[in-house]
Amino acid sequence: MDLFYSPASPYSNKVRMAAHHLELPVTYRLTDTAANPPDLLGNNPLGKIPTLVLEDGTAIYDSRVIMQFMDRATGGKLYPRRHDKRLKAEMLESLCDGICDSLLAIVYEKRFHPPEKVHEPWMDRQWDKVTRALDLLNADLPKPGAKLHGGHFALAAMLRYLDLRFEGKWEKGRKKLAKWPKKFAEHFPDYDRFKA
Repeated sequence: MDLFYSPASPYSNKVRMAAHHLELPVTYRLTDTAANPPDLLGNNPLGKIPTLVLEDGTAIYDSRVIMQFMDRATGGKLYPRRHDKRLKAEMLESLCDGICDSLLAIVYEKRFHPPEKVHEPWMDRQWDKVTRALDLLNADLPKPGAKLHGGHFALAAMLRYLDLRFEGKWEKGRKKLAKWPKKFAEHFPDYDRFKA
């Protein structure tokens, strides 16, 4: 299987960590989406990463769809089997991906607009979403354990992205959340391999 990815992408990192944890045979293809590479566009018309291409040429895109595929491919090793626990893991993943959506909206607003056209109220609205969600996580953090699931990998990837793009701007008042990656790394020792 081939995975189109970028090391800075939190969605790519979530999938890469999960694939590594599951010991799936994946070849990683570093991809610059801004260059509109034909091999990516030929497999995903949206030109987004991550995109997973199976041996038979089937392309799977959207990180959550890829995560669910990997869970099925490994006989349910990525999400809990019990309905209530699985729902909780999937909701954690959705929350962390939503935080990343808002963070990327801020990054792109600054990256693609000249300073005089950056819309501060838009970025403030996105940051409000981020801070509410981070406060919720800090108040009720999931405990990583021997049985890691998709929500854990989404949280780890999101925190890595926060450190990459917003270091020093989110940690105050969220000590438990800021310390969570160290606890996660106790159960996923290769966490540092997935830095941008």
